[in-house]
This record gives sequence, structure tokens and C-alpha cells, in this order.
Amino acid sequence: MSVDVRPASSGRNRAGRAQRSAPPGAPRRGWRTRLARLDMRASPYLFISPFYVVFLIFGAFPLVFTVWVSLHDWELASGVREFVGLRNYGDLLADEAFWHSVVNTLGIFALSTVPQLLLALWVANLLNRRLRASTFYRIGMVAPMVTSTAAVAIVFAQLFARDYGMVNWVLGQVGVDPIDWQASRGWSWVAISAMVDWRWTGYNALIYLAAMQAIPKDLYEAAAIDGASRLRQFWQITVPMLRPTIIFTVIISTIGGLQLFTEPVLFGSGRMDGGPVHQYQTVAMYMFDNAFRSDAYGYGAAIAWMLFLMIIVFSLFNFLFVRRAGGSR
Repeated sequence: MSVDVRPASSGRNRAGRAQRSAPPGAPRRGWRTRLARLDMRASPYLFISPFYVVFLIFGAFPLVFTVWVSLHDWELASGVREFVGLRNYGDLLADEAFWHSVVNTLGIFALSTVPQLLLALWVANLLNRRLRASTFYRIGMVAPMVTSTAAVAIVFAQLFARDYGMVNWVLGQVGVDPIDWQASRGWSWVAISAMVDWRWTGYNALIYLAAMQAIPKDLYEAAAIDGASRLRQFWQITVPMLRPTIIFTVIISTIGGLQLFTEPVLFGSGRMDGGPVHQYQTVAMYMFDNAFRSDAYGYGAAIAWMLFLMIIVFSLFNFLFVRRAGGSR
């Protein structure tokens, strides 16, 4: 009698191959697997592609095209399209009016951004406590953002009017002579900074408040048991935990502050020159004045790129400063 000494697994292998073999005319599973893998890999890119398509059309292309325009003597009215290379940038670096607008922009930025963020941090700390009608106060922080820009201009024009403004009236009650807010360079910076702070302090306060509510309450309870006062808890718990949020608001405020345009234009009743001696003309106003009023689009494009580089430098500087001040390495 013969004995089959073949391994038992061979039968199972034949059965497995028989099960895996597809009937004639049926689609192969290999193609389905490949399509499933392709779908898993490509689907995330397809979902996020609308953002990049819109960015390429409305963001990247205008950015690159502005570089091309800045290398030309570009005028729309006369149709001039003369390639001049870096001449616009050379003229810009020697332009006293441009540097005058840079000083104005940095001055208004310093007077508005620093007090704005400090005040927003203080207001957020107050709103983070248990208050009656806290929702009402939080909604009130958003009111300046939804207020019409024209209404803001009318109100602040009345407040800072030289002869009948409320601010001069209050100063007169304490013996201070009336101030011509638009004629003086420094006082015009203060008036515009007040407009900026009024509009954006509540916005930053809400951002800080949202970050504060994410801080674990156990930290404050442990600090209170150890005898730490509220002020000490604020500086040793709240501020360090808010460091990423503070960096975010500093960068956003830097970008907005260096691009300042609406408030000084409204303060000057629509004038782009920033007053008789350009005392509050910002870089954005100077760019608009050259491009759209003087029909020097090439020069205006060069100003736009200089402003872009200035924003990058100051944003990086503020980012490093906040990290170093917060003790981050």
C-alpha cells in the first residue's frame, strides 16, 4: 500500500489558489486595490486644492506681477511700458518723502500696537472672571469691529476737532490750551492711534479671552493654595500660558499696523497726502498716491514691495523679541 507523503499544506494552497482565482470576465482585485490607494492618497489634496487654486489666482499671480510692474516705467494713461530694471528701487531709497512716510508709519504703529495689546490683555483678564452679564460685555467688545468706518470717521472727527472737539474741551477743563490735532505731527499720530486702538482692542481681547479659558483651572487653584495673589497668578501662569497667542496677536498687529491706511485717510477727510506737510501720511497712503493719483504704477509697485519686505522684517523681529521676553529658547 502506497502512502502519500506530500505535505498537507499543498492541498490547502491549491484550495486557496482556487478561491483566489477570479471567474472569467470578473474585474481583477488588483485594479480595485490600486484605485483605493490612489483615492486615499489623492483625496486630501483634492479637498484642499480650492484654497491653493484661489491663492494662485488672487495671491501668487498678483504678487509676481507686481514685481514685473516694479521693473518698468508703467503708466496706464499714456500706455508707457518701458523696462527700467531696478531704477524704481534706487529712486525709492533716495526718496525723502518715502522715508518720511516710513517714520510716520512706525510712529503710529508704536503708539497704537503696544498700548492696544496691553489693554486687550488687561480687558481679557477682567472678562475671564465671574461677572454679571458677562455675555453682554463680551459682545460689546465686537461692536467697534462691526461699526461703519464712515461712522467712526465722523465720531472721531468730532472728538478731535480743534475748536469744538470734546477732547479739547476736556483738556480745557484742566487748563490745557486747545490742540490742533491735524496740524501737528505728533498729535496727529496720537489721534490716529486712538482710532486704531478703539477698533481693534476688543478683537485682540476676545482672542486672549478664548486662550485664557483653555488654561486648566487646577493651576490657579494650586497657586491660590500656595498663597499666590491674583497679580502673581496672572504674570506667572496666565502670561506664560498665553505665549503662543501673544506671538500670534503681535504678528497680526504688526502686519495690520504697517499696512495702516483707512484710519489716517478718514482722519484727513479722504486726503492721501497726509496733511499740508505730510505729517501723517503712511507708506500705504504714499503707495496709493503715487500709483493711482500720479499714474506711476511702476513706482507704486516698488513701494508695495518695500512695504512687504518691511512687514517681513518687523514681524520676524517682534516674533523673536516676544519669544526672548517670554523666556522661550
